[in-house]
Amino acid sequence: MIIKTYVKGPIGANNYLLIDEITNDAIMIDCSASDDSFINEIRALGINLKAILLTHGHFDHIMGCDKFHEEFGVPIYVGKEDEEQIIHAPEMTEMLGGIRIPDVTSVKNYVSEGDIFKLGDTELKAISTPGHTKGGMCYLTSDGKLFSGDTLFYTSVGRTDFMGGSWQEIVHSVKDKLFNLPDDTKVFPGHGPQTTIGFEKNNNEIL
Repeated sequence: MIIKTYVKGPIGANNYLLIDEITNDAIMIDCSASDDSFINEIRALGINLKAILLTHGHFDHIMGCDKFHEEFGVPIYVGKEDEEQIIHAPEMTEMLGGIRIPDVTSVKNYVSEGDIFKLGDTELKAISTPGHTKGGMCYLTSDGKLFSGDTLFYTSVGRTDFMGGSWQEIVHSVKDKLFNLPDDTKVFPGHGPQTTIGFEKNNNEIL
């Protein structure tokens, strides 16, 4: 499996494109920009984009969804509990500094704890990790890679002072769920550099 990282959007969110080398099928995790250059970059790869999986519903991870849905016709999945986040995304952008985005209307599919998405021989398993938002999701591949969204960062965790955030829930999600994964699990967060579960168990601020 090939993993391509695209840092996009007004807050530099990580968008991950997972590509199966045999089938050329692909899944995108988060979709934070809709500019033509990003669309063209994905088209130039010649891949078959099958789905977009959202780690949560904050505006900086969903701003490209409508355009990608229009261009590629793919289903877009989010945790049901984050439906409200998507509805209120335009209000949140104004609150955080006057960025204006239109309503996002293409996110119509829901993902739940334990759901499996297949990409060639690789499986992606959804892990419910509320705390940053109520419907926060991480995605764990069968070969030990975790896409953690804004739940777990390098030496840090997602903020919990926005709508739907909870410090108690993010502590549970990180310490009781993610920290139970093998130490060599590679972590691909929603912002910033990659890390591993083992490193975070010894160095993360949540401790």
